[in-house]
Amino acid sequence: MRKFFVTGTDTEVGKTYVSSLLLEQFNKQGLSTIGLKPIASGAELISGQLQNEDALILQKKASIELPYQAINPFVFAPPIAPHIAAEKSGKTLSVAKMIDHVNSISAKNPDVLLIEGAGGWYVPLNENETLADFVKTYGCSVIMVVGMRLGCINHSLLTYEAIKNSGVAIEGWVANFIDPDMCSRYENLETLKKLLPIKLLHEVPYIR
Repeated sequence: MRKFFVTGTDTEVGKTYVSSLLLEQFNKQGLSTIGLKPIASGAELISGQLQNEDALILQKKASIELPYQAINPFVFAPPIAPHIAAEKSGKTLSVAKMIDHVNSISAKNPDVLLIEGAGGWYVPLNENETLADFVKTYGCSVIMVVGMRLGCINHSLLTYEAIKNSGVAIEGWVANFIDPDMCSRYENLETLKKLLPIKLLHEVPYIR
């Protein structure tokens, strides 16, 4: 089983869209897939259950059908930092809880297990742990989604250094053109190609 963790240089950089494209590609290769979003802030009541739009997309794109709760076990209504949302709802997040859940899902033995993060690399789970600690403990290979907009060079280099310093494997990065009005977009892309010492996996054009 290949395990990937999709992180972003910031929030709202298109992690879910890139994750859905990755699942589609793996499916086309004849591989069985599961897409998880263990933690999600920002959800609505659907049929009496809090559900997050991003998690629903991953559920739909994966080849192995799972109930919503399996895809997104820790879901909170307000679109705020997960550890704050958890505290407000009287719950706690931890690496151990995430590992227990992901291990139960990996028992389905997919060829590819893709896990989408929440926000960026160092999003807190509690006072002592971050999502980076989960990735280190579980042993995923990281795919970094770069939201191509003003400031992306600095955010990309900082995120890359943080991932590298965590000691985890980095599969590569994806350039996601999220701003149709970005000035010098291809010059920025060429700069990142030169400065990031990891593989550019794909360029995703702007799609409204």
